[in-house]
Amino acid sequence: MQTRDQRFASAIYKHVMKVKDESFATSYGSMAHKLPVLIHTSGLAQALAFVDSRRDEQGPACLLEDLAQAVIGKPAKDFLEQAREGDLRKYMYLTEQTLAALLWYKRYAQSLLDVEADQDDTQSKQGGRNGGE
Repeated sequence: MQTRDQRFASAIYKHVMKVKDESFATSYGSMAHKLPVLIHTSGLAQALAFVDSRRDEQGPACLLEDLAQAVIGKPAKDFLEQAREGDLRKYMYLTEQTLAALLWYKRYAQSLLDVEADQDDTQSKQGGRNGGE
């Protein structure tokens, strides 16, 4: 039997490795760094709605789908619905699980994607960490 952190570590490692060589890896990692702060300041439902509003960008869209799979094992639409419509106990549980999962996304974003917390996703649109140099 695995602990919650072991399950998250294993699943999230696979999620991050699949985006490692994608053009949107930096925006994926950048959103992984930003999302916990958004959750703490605005709440889970509003933070997830913000990420969902950026679905036209591959990084945030992929992170939202991956996060939903890691936390509830279902698609993002179900995750968003549960965050919006769940009772207080469910909402608190989802928030706790999401923040725990995001710790692993942040760790892997740093170690596997080489995305730092202070790096914004506009750098990826300019050609990488060094602005295309």
